[in-house]
Amino acid sequence: MVGQVQSQSWISPEEYLNIERRSTSRSEYVDGEMFAMAGATRQHNRISSNLVSEINQHIKSGDCNIYSSDLRVHVPSTGYFTYPDIVITCGKEEFTDAHNDVLVNPLVIIEILSDSTASIDRGKKFEQYRELASFVEYLLIEQRTPHIEQYILYDAQEWRYRTIRGIDEQVIIQAIDCTLLLRDIYHKVDLLPRPAHLHSIS
Repeated sequence: MVGQVQSQSWISPEEYLNIERRSTSRSEYVDGEMFAMAGATRQHNRISSNLVSEINQHIKSGDCNIYSSDLRVHVPSTGYFTYPDIVITCGKEEFTDAHNDVLVNPLVIIEILSDSTASIDRGKKFEQYRELASFVEYLLIEQRTPHIEQYILYDAQEWRYRTIRGIDEQVIIQAIDCTLLLRDIYHKVDLLPRPAHLHSIS
């Protein structure tokens, strides 16, 4: 979740990392500026916890790993640094330096949408993530309604899109062959009531 710009003066990536590694809060780095990231809602945290729990059960015996929110991802070709809500890696992980806290080869990225970040997650962030050669799958999760947008890299030039709606549906994270029930993703999440016209008529 992106907040307000931290500084109006240009800083280098090295300066950003020096500041960020000492900070108790999180900031993105875009075009020489730092942007404070807002705190997450209870809904956001519940969905994130559910996803990590369900996915971890699937990948725990293999060479894949899952991280939530505190692992920085860097796009070397653009200089972008950010904190995706959830990152999945498989195989050897690559970092910018010996600190091992700035990942450059995520396989799957999941963002949990909010009113203030949805357009950025669908637009600018997705553009940045697509610069990463390792990145093959992107999921966008709504907070208050069971709705997931999924992008899967089909070949080097084409991303395929699908949308999944409804608490009784499921989504397959194809990169790790993991099937998730939306009922489990939204477990203990306070969802908005279904519109009256969507209820079945007896």
